[in-house]
Amino acid sequence: MIATIVNCLAIIAGCLVGLIIKGGIPEKLSTNIMNGIALCVLYIGISGSLGGENTLITIISMALGALIGELIDIDKSLNKLGSFIQSKFSTKDEEDSIAKGFVYSSLLFCVGAMAVVGSLESGLTGNYETLFAKSVLDGISSVIFTASLGIGVIFSAVSVFLYQGIITLGASLLSGVLSESVVGSMTAIGSLLIIGLGLNMLKATNIKVANLLPAMFMPIIFGILGIL
Repeated sequence: MIATIVNCLAIIAGCLVGLIIKGGIPEKLSTNIMNGIALCVLYIGISGSLGGENTLITIISMALGALIGELIDIDKSLNKLGSFIQSKFSTKDEEDSIAKGFVYSSLLFCVGAMAVVGSLESGLTGNYETLFAKSVLDGISSVIFTASLGIGVIFSAVSVFLYQGIITLGASLLSGVLSESVVGSMTAIGSLLIIGLGLNMLKATNIKVANLLPAMFMPIIFGILGIL
């Protein structure tokens, strides 16, 4: 839980900075900063994916995960949720502005491969590297979002704490039944999803990363079956 707490503190700190400099960040600068963040996300994803030892399991997991994800259509559900949120928080009074900032930033910080992969690594192996990297990215992002959306962004720290905390604690309960090879495959697959997220941030692709999330959990099934 240490990394999750650090992540929440980074968001809060970023929001406080954003409130101080609110209105002072040119659009061109904020776009350039986000592009730099996207490149860092790509670096993290590439570094993690190179650690996978079983390429065949990775390919099969991605294929099966994509099939399941498309059948469930996680991406469509998230888009519907986003549309619902927009319809509910479209007015411009202060109360709605706070709610809008809270909801939008919560979705951004929680619905992403780094949040899931980092929490799994934290709970399964005690490796905080991904979540610490995410903390830096979220902290920088929260500066920009707070400057444009206001104080509501700071409350997303609560969402991050609950979301990542539950995944971390759940993963720690499974640490005794998951082998090192299973964890390695899950990390490699999750890192590939992080690469997709980075490419989307750069607007180079439009990969439905959410529909690929089930792929990360395929190695668990292979491990239970004794294949991995």
